[in-house]
Amino acid sequence: MPRLQDILLLVGQLNYTWTNTESLLIHIIAGLARVDKETAIVIFLTLNTPRARIDLVERLAKMQKTPADCRVQVLKATRRLSEEAKLRNKFNHCIYSFDPDSGKGITQLMRIFDNKDQIKYGKIEALDEPEMRRIRASIDSLVSINKEFWRIADKYGFPT
Repeated sequence: MPRLQDILLLVGQLNYTWTNTESLLIHIIAGLARVDKETAIVIFLTLNTPRARIDLVERLAKMQKTPADCRVQVLKATRRLSEEAKLRNKFNHCIYSFDPDSGKGITQLMRIFDNKDQIKYGKIEALDEPEMRRIRASIDSLVSINKEFWRIADKYGFPT
């Protein structure tokens, strides 16, 4: 079983990689909106959530003035980023528990799921080696998305 320290280190790396990659949306916003980098930073920071930032980039990419090949590349990258957001959100919005005797860890989601006639909350999942592999795979994917954003910015001459 992974140790608490190993899990926290990996989750920290996931968060660092996410934040570093999400910040590249600044360059994509600047290029698609045809504004300077400083203006794009203000726009980026004004939007409070990754979802809002990704939505903005996707809407800008879908505008008629965006070249079709650029649109395809941006949308592919942002959709991949949205997929990785799910795991990142899980580990940022859960409670971690570790059994002091066995060392086994779990996550408990702090989210309410409503259905027709009841609510459920606190979904519990094991923090085991397969979960650690999922985190590592997500980090690798985010690194790849990061590189793709840089390629797009370079190819289309977006402000960097």
